[in-house]
Amino acid sequence: MIVRPTQHWFRLLFVWHGSVLQSIIPQLLLMTVIGCVAVATDGRVLGEKIPLNTTPFTLCGVALTIFLAFRNNASYDRYREARHLWGGVLIATRALTSQVIAYVPEGIAGFEHRHFVHGLIGFVYAFKHQLRKCNPEPDLSRYVGGEHAAALQAMRFRPIAILNESRRTLASLHRRALISDIQLSMFDIQVNELEKAVGGCERIASTPIPFAYGVLLHRTVYAYCMLLPFGLVDSLGYFTPLISVFVSYTLLALEAIAAEIAEPFGTAPNCLALNAIARTIERSLLELCGEALPEEEKPVRVYELT
Repeated sequence: MIVRPTQHWFRLLFVWHGSVLQSIIPQLLLMTVIGCVAVATDGRVLGEKIPLNTTPFTLCGVALTIFLAFRNNASYDRYREARHLWGGVLIATRALTSQVIAYVPEGIAGFEHRHFVHGLIGFVYAFKHQLRKCNPEPDLSRYVGGEHAAALQAMRFRPIAILNESRRTLASLHRRALISDIQLSMFDIQVNELEKAVGGCERIASTPIPFAYGVLLHRTVYAYCMLLPFGLVDSLGYFTPLISVFVSYTLLALEAIAAEIAEPFGTAPNCLALNAIARTIERSLLELCGEALPEEEKPVRVYELT
C-alpha cells in the first residue's frame, strides 16, 4: 500500500509509484500509434474515410464515465468493507486479550496469558496469509511453535482452527469453575466477532465483481479510445495523438484502479496494507502482556517525484 504525506499540487503531477501509470503505459503507447495513424491517413482506413465527429463521442463518453464511476464505487466498497473488517479484528483481539488478562489469574490450572495471547497473534497471521494465499508457517512458528505450525499446515481453515483452540481453552476453564458464565459469555462474544471478520473477508475474497461487468467495461473503454482519434482528427489535426492519449489515460487509469482495489487483499500498491495491520495488532497485544515489541512495520511511504 502506498501512503503519502500531503503533497503540493505540482509534485502530484509527477508521482509515479501507486499512480497505475506504469501498468497502462503499453496501452497508452498503442493509443499514440493509433492517433498518429489517424493523422497520417487523415482519418482513413484502407483508403476509406471514417465518418466520425465529436458528437457521438461526447454522448458515449458521458455514458462510459457513469459506468466507470459505478465500477469504481463497487470496487471501493469492497476495499472499504475489507478495511472495516480488519479494524474489527484489531478491536476484538485487543478486547479479548484485555479481558483474559484482567479476569483470568495467571498460572491458574496451568493457564498462561502469554500462551493464550500468542495464539491470538498466530490467528492474525494465519488469517493474513490465508487471504493472500501464501505460506504462514514462518509467522506461525514464532507464536504457536514449529510443531503446532506444521500441524496447522494440513488444515484448510487455519484461522478458524486457532480460534477453536482458544475457545476450547476458555470452555475448559469454565467447566472447572475457574471463570463464571458471564465471563465466558464476554470472551465468547469477542471470539464470535473474530469469526465474523474471517467470514466477511472470505466472502469478499471468494466473490469477485461479476465477470461480465469487467468484460463489458474493458471492451467499451478500448473501443472508445481506439476510435477517438478518427473522430478528432478533422478538428484537431496534428494535436489528435496528444488529446487522444490524454483522454485514454483517464479512462484506462480508472479501469486499472477499479481492478486493483477490487481485490483488497492483494499485494499491489493500492491494496490493503495487511503486513502493517497485522504488525500493529501484534504489537498491541504484546504490549498488553508486557512483552518486548517488534519493530513497527509501516506501509510504503513514497516522497520522491517519480
